[in-house]
Amino acid sequence: MTEKEKMLSGNLYDASDEELVRERRQAKDLCFQINHTLPSDLNTIRQALKKLLSSPSELPDLTPPFYCDYGYNITFGKGCYANHGLVILDCAEVKIGNHVLFGPNCGVYTAGHPLDVSLRDRGLESALPIKIGSSVWFGGNVILCPGVTIGDNVVIGAGSVVTKDIPSNVVAYGNPCRVIRKLKEEMKI
Repeated sequence: MTEKEKMLSGNLYDASDEELVRERRQAKDLCFQINHTLPSDLNTIRQALKKLLSSPSELPDLTPPFYCDYGYNITFGKGCYANHGLVILDCAEVKIGNHVLFGPNCGVYTAGHPLDVSLRDRGLESALPIKIGSSVWFGGNVILCPGVTIGDNVVIGAGSVVTKDIPSNVVAYGNPCRVIRKLKEEMKI
């Protein structure tokens, strides 16, 4: 099994593997292009996003800067918006539903490191997928930790750190993030 196959299957892998380093550099070059293009040059930004993101992905309305590790593990649904400073560490799949809004400086982190210091010192990492439903709004500075799933029609308050799954039709916030209340029937999708 290659290091890339290990990464994509959720096993410990060596991120310094030549293939993974090359793919990250390619993604970083495209992120650099996105982040250093005039905001009015939407065509150049869209072309770079097409090269970067997963082929079936819709293109989000993205306000640079934007950063990711690989790009090919990210899928956006229709009508998504990302404000300044979205960071997606996509060592595993990141599936984003339709009409998802990211406030400024949000982080979506599939990557993790072992608690065992001997494994961590060897440079091993792991990654767990993140799934985000449709019609979700993330306030500014929200962090999603590896392996979480967010339901549909959810509001995550600014500054939250999401360490566990969040069900549909709720408002949640805090560190760690927790459900504060359910949304009223007329507010549901």
